[in-house]
Amino acid sequence: MSNRVYDILKWTAILALPAIATFTQTICTVWSLPYGDEISTTITALATCLGALLGISNLNYKRG
Repeated sequence: MSNRVYDILKWTAILALPAIATFTQTICTVWSLPYGDEISTTITALATCLGALLGISNLNYKRG
C-alpha cells in the first residue's frame, strides 16, 4: 500500500468516521430519526476495525 493510501485510510479511521458517527447519533436524537444507535455503532465498529488493521500494517512495515 502506498503512503498516500495509508494516510487517507488513517485519516478516515481516526477523524472522519468517528465524526460521522457522532454527527449521526446527534442528528438522529435531535430529530427523533430511527436507528441512530445502530448506525453510529456500526460506523464506530468500522472505524475501530480499520484502525486495528492499519496498526497491524504499520507494525509489519516497521518490522520488514
